[in-house]
Amino acid sequence: MTPKLRVRGLRKAFGDKQVLAGVDLEVAAGTSMVVIGGSGSGKSVLLKCIIGLIEPDEGVIEIDGTDLAGLDRDAREAKRAQIGMLFQNGALFDSLPVWENVAFGLLARGAVARREARARAERVLAQVGLAASVGDLSPSELSGGMQKRVGLARAIAAEPAIMFFDEPTTGLDPIMGAIIDGLIVDCVRRLGSTAVAITHDMASARRIGDHAAMLHQGRIVWTDRAEHLLDSGNAVVDQFTHGRREGPIQMELRR
Repeated sequence: MTPKLRVRGLRKAFGDKQVLAGVDLEVAAGTSMVVIGGSGSGKSVLLKCIIGLIEPDEGVIEIDGTDLAGLDRDAREAKRAQIGMLFQNGALFDSLPVWENVAFGLLARGAVARREARARAERVLAQVGLAASVGDLSPSELSGGMQKRVGLARAIAAEPAIMFFDEPTTGLDPIMGAIIDGLIVDCVRRLGSTAVAITHDMASARRIGDHAAMLHQGRIVWTDRAEHLLDSGNAVVDQFTHGRREGPIQMELRR
């Protein structure tokens, strides 16, 4: 069966720093993949290459078996319009009220009129446990947990076929982190979406993921069921997931 998302031989360098050195990854339709890896390992770069925020140097990115590079601009953007994303720090627009943040993608594409966009935003806010009145607030008036919920609401507002989550629990306490993870799982299942999350939070990874993959030195070095994250049998994965100082992963010194 053709995977919903396939990445082959993806490479990206910034100057002399090779961040992605030939990433291969497949995600089956309707499943959740969690990509783990240390800080600076290229997890966010991988997501940004897939959604088009960064241009890779080499490699193939396919959605439903279609190579995005082989499409014209309009067709490529139509494919990427199937993607919703929860950014690490929310990436909410301070100049817009919450409801316009949630409906931003719909309004930007002219998919709905403003009145319908407001109604859609209120429905989606309710799905992440926020009252309609929150829609009139500015992002600066929200707690960190509420900002994450608004970011999640924006990610699902267009009912995307693919959802990306960039460090969804960063900056949250363990209870709020578990709540956000639960909302993510509920939203993905309700929409029947395919999901990819990147994280270094092992509790979050096991709550969100059906499968997991480890990104190390620019490549995927292990992939399996997420339930095996803590007993992978892979020395690199075991050192990372158990937080051990000693092992094959060595911190690079900045020069």
